[in-house]
Amino acid sequence: MNKITQKPQNRMNFMLMFCIIMTSLISKTTAQTVTPWITSGDQTKLLQQQSTVNFGTNSGSNPSTVTVNPSTTYQTMDGFGYTLTEGSCEVISGMAVTQQNQLLNDLYNPTTGLNASVVRISIGASDLSSSSYSYNETSGDVNMNNFSLNGPDLTYLIPIIKKIKLINPNIKILATPWSAPRWMKTNNSWVGGSLQTQYYAAYARYFVKYFDEMQAQGISIWGITPQNEPENPHNEPSMLMNSTEQKNFINQQLGPQMAAAGYGNIKIIAFDHNCDNTAYPIDVLNNSGYVDGAAFHLYLGNISAMSTVRNATNKNVYFTEQYTGSGGSFSGDFGWHMQNVVIGSTNNWAKTVLEWNAANNSGLGPRTPGGCNTCLGAITVNNSTSYTKNVAYYIIGQISKFVKPGALRINSSSTNGSIFSAGFKNPDGSISLVVYNSSGSANTIKVVSGSSAFNYSVPATSAVTFNWGSGNPPVESFPGYYNIISRNSNKGLDVADNATTSGSRIQQYDITNGGGNNQRWKFVSDGSGNYYIIVKSTGMYLAVENNGTADGLKVQQKTFSASNEFKWTVTSLGGGYYKIINLNSGKSLDVENVSTANGANIQVWSYTGGLNQQWQLVQVESTAKKVVAEELNSQSDLSIYINSTNDYLKINTPNSGSGGVEIYSVTGQNLLKRTVDFVNGSDAEIEISKLPKGLYIVKVTDSKGSYSKKVVKQ
Repeated sequence: MNKITQKPQNRMNFMLMFCIIMTSLISKTTAQTVTPWITSGDQTKLLQQQSTVNFGTNSGSNPSTVTVNPSTTYQTMDGFGYTLTEGSCEVISGMAVTQQNQLLNDLYNPTTGLNASVVRISIGASDLSSSSYSYNETSGDVNMNNFSLNGPDLTYLIPIIKKIKLINPNIKILATPWSAPRWMKTNNSWVGGSLQTQYYAAYARYFVKYFDEMQAQGISIWGITPQNEPENPHNEPSMLMNSTEQKNFINQQLGPQMAAAGYGNIKIIAFDHNCDNTAYPIDVLNNSGYVDGAAFHLYLGNISAMSTVRNATNKNVYFTEQYTGSGGSFSGDFGWHMQNVVIGSTNNWAKTVLEWNAANNSGLGPRTPGGCNTCLGAITVNNSTSYTKNVAYYIIGQISKFVKPGALRINSSSTNGSIFSAGFKNPDGSISLVVYNSSGSANTIKVVSGSSAFNYSVPATSAVTFNWGSGNPPVESFPGYYNIISRNSNKGLDVADNATTSGSRIQQYDITNGGGNNQRWKFVSDGSGNYYIIVKSTGMYLAVENNGTADGLKVQQKTFSASNEFKWTVTSLGGGYYKIINLNSGKSLDVENVSTANGANIQVWSYTGGLNQQWQLVQVESTAKKVVAEELNSQSDLSIYINSTNDYLKINTPNSGSGGVEIYSVTGQNLLKRTVDFVNGSDAEIEISKLPKGLYIVKVTDSKGSYSKKVVKQ
């Protein structure tokens, strides 16, 4: 009898224990930490980090519910940013070195700045240039013999782009002409007029020559639009180009010439004008195999036009320009742009979101005589040592700082018409949710993801970006060097005094343009889930002094020995941050006294989750750059080398006859394509003087097949 009654009792105990365990597991799942960042319409909070909140069990109802579903994904984001006009570069160039560097890092640094990752520049002058100009003012020069970047672009624009590329090597550059050279146009004027059909071929050569000359400067173009605002004849410069003219120009000349010159991978993005006309981009996209998609502005029309075009063509759409005016209010402009441009365009399939423009002076210049006289830059350069961040800085920053290039838009929806939202899943798996409250009063929303939820009070006319979720630490299959940045101070791990001796201390210090080799660290897996962390300058390893296990011990660079003091675990905390724990001591990488000062020691302490124990890892260099020449699917008697005395690529193949040579960057970008005649025993030559130093892949196609080799231009 006792045995019979005992079985149900054991079962009840088991079920009770099971429920306790499951409740514990559920609690761990739902207790995910969320980090909010707010910009408020009243400017009391400007891209300001707030106290974290935690997901809990979803219970109760809320009329203001935002639901995210990370498993439903849409377009991949290319990035966010500003138009960088020649005028912007002119005022930035006039700044003192320290302030100029700080301004560029504020905008483009992936860690400490806004992470603006797309730059739109003009081909020739825009209306916010100090004058109207093109790269070839020689009438009738259809072969582009007198093409030159000399002038404002070589003086101001190109040097600033080079500095930006040092800060963010992965920046994407979108280039757009405001007008063809005047002599190619029907009215021989900077303002209005159309491109004469007799100059279609010459104008396409103008583009190709532009790619050549920018490549020679070490600047690769990611995409182009054939004409800025092709339905606007009133700007200076400007040029009309209807949909028939645009598709004919692209199909007959621009697309074929770009492909023949090896620039077929540069995106051709059509239209680049307002959302009030969907027929134009649909016509071009559906009737050109060269076109990647269409670009939009929102001075007229509704942002939903982007979805209309995308759905009618199954091609990409991009948002490339919207300005804030000098006479607007911060709250009004911020709200309209968050609602329509940032959230509106991304929810309508935009792969980029760009504001106009990066910077100008206190007089809203430079500009051409007919250029915009009310356009307010994201930054106003007051003088050589002072600048002011304006509303467009925060419009883009509210998304660019958190949604990384390569992120996927995910499904999000709101039950309150005053609450607008857009959700994204970053490449590291973390989630960013951008929410704007258009109401004139605070609104407590409930954010729901799966069975979990949290409540948050969003201030009136304010945006909040919520960030949460696990990311992935760097892995052996993605080699490179990283800056290791303190979340508390935005300063990076640094070998003190650039020392070269074992036992030298590690400190935190400002990192500029990716930092020196004493600030670049490589993560090497030990094969068991741990990492060795190696500094580039000396090849020494990050370790705890004296192999100790106490709190407060210094971290040093040391010559390797077989000990767990050299091993670290790297664990995601979500939102792109990591804790780094020493395997031997179990202690966390930590900044001494929670200091934000340069030179503060790096130590190990028991992990408490403070910001001084949270680290962001920013890849600044790929080890692929160190690959030396090697063969790929090559026959042994194919010879490819570079004659360094005259910058000619020499190819010797045993097979005679007509063939082709293509040169690619290590990232796969087609840089050059030529047809050559091979003669057995003789070298075919191709001039490559305009290619910068670096590693290239050369593909040779002859009568017997295709072969590839890697070569290094020294």
